[in-house]
Amino acid sequence: MAENSAHGLDSAVRREMSSSRAYLAGFIALIVAAACAYLLLESTLQAVGQPAWLIDPESAAEWTARLPEGTNQGLLGLVGAVVAMAGLALVIVAVRPGRRGRRSLPGRRVAVVVDDEVLASALARRARAAAVVRPEQVTVVLSDREATVNVRPTSGLPVRGEDVLAATEAELVRLAPEPYPQLRVRVEGTGVIGA
Repeated sequence: MAENSAHGLDSAVRREMSSSRAYLAGFIALIVAAACAYLLLESTLQAVGQPAWLIDPESAAEWTARLPEGTNQGLLGLVGAVVAMAGLALVIVAVRPGRRGRRSLPGRRVAVVVDDEVLASALARRARAAAVVRPEQVTVVLSDREATVNVRPTSGLPVRGEDVLAATEAELVRLAPEPYPQLRVRVEGTGVIGA
């Protein structure tokens, strides 16, 4: 990443690796706009002397002012907890940077960003070679901080997890992705019938 910053590419890498909050912000804005439009509709109906469409705004305001009188305390607490959790989740989403399934690789003159699927494919190829199995017998799952290599050996042919771990670790060191995932290898106890 230090090499990229010398050429001014670190902001491009950061932009490619982080996801936009525009969809979530638009969704929340749509909900707020729909609630405001509904309140405007009910207020307009009340102003022209028509019956309320769903809830009379004046009755709703009076009911809210009387809370918690006549309301089940447990239900009120549950609704409050749900609203508080939703608010906390929105604050966390707003503060934490979004992350796409991508990682940066070191490059001297260009910014290199690869999808996690590409990195998983490279790790799976090295794991297959080390375990001497077919492609469908190896899966790699990448998360933010971890890469898990799952190997199903061929029946009767044992697979050494240490060899697979060494080969995939060497591939990770060669590629040097950022953020660098913690590598785990799982060799399943049941094998598949060889072709």
